[in-house]
Amino acid sequence: MSAGTDMSEEQLLESVADALLTLANVGYGDYSTRLKIDPDDAGPLTNLYSGINEMIASLSLEQEKSQAYQAELEEKLATIEKQREAIRELSTPIMEVWDGVLCLPVVGIMDTVRSAEMTSNLLEAVVEKKTRCTIIDITGIDVMDTRTVDHFMRMARAVRLLGAECVLTGMNPHIAQTVVSMGIDLTNIVTHRTLHEALQQYVARSAG
Repeated sequence: MSAGTDMSEEQLLESVADALLTLANVGYGDYSTRLKIDPDDAGPLTNLYSGINEMIASLSLEQEKSQAYQAELEEKLATIEKQREAIRELSTPIMEVWDGVLCLPVVGIMDTVRSAEMTSNLLEAVVEKKTRCTIIDITGIDVMDTRTVDHFMRMARAVRLLGAECVLTGMNPHIAQTVVSMGIDLTNIVTHRTLHEALQQYVARSAG
């Protein structure tokens, strides 16, 4: 109904009801409804209708901006998650260096979260590739404390439970002295100075 000048009380109430219904729809998120205005009408409700329509149009525009921002934000978050996943894969590369032999070169600091991810990825690779031997190379680690050693020992035990041998390589003199001074027992873990040496011995045993 238009907001005309010559209105009965009933028409006026109907026009107000239309306005309230439109505002209620806006409250439910419907920004498509507009109040009909007669351009030739300068009735008492014309300015009110016009103001309501302008408000709805403004809210609609803001909603579109908000939805666009939300979509952009979700896209950025998805990109960040992909980048994090790529970084995790790069920081924990698992390579098949020989038939049935996997190598996990470890670089950087070991913490609980990274250790859990690393162990999970390694165990999945052991099962998937039917691995007989896993070589964990720690050449890229400069410092090793009790917690770090515990991470590797847990990893080695988990690998052995899957029926594969686990070898630790790349231990430098500083780490060796630290392990001894802390009284950590590594007798149950096979160690070699280098990855090459461990692989060479495995190949020799397999050939024999």
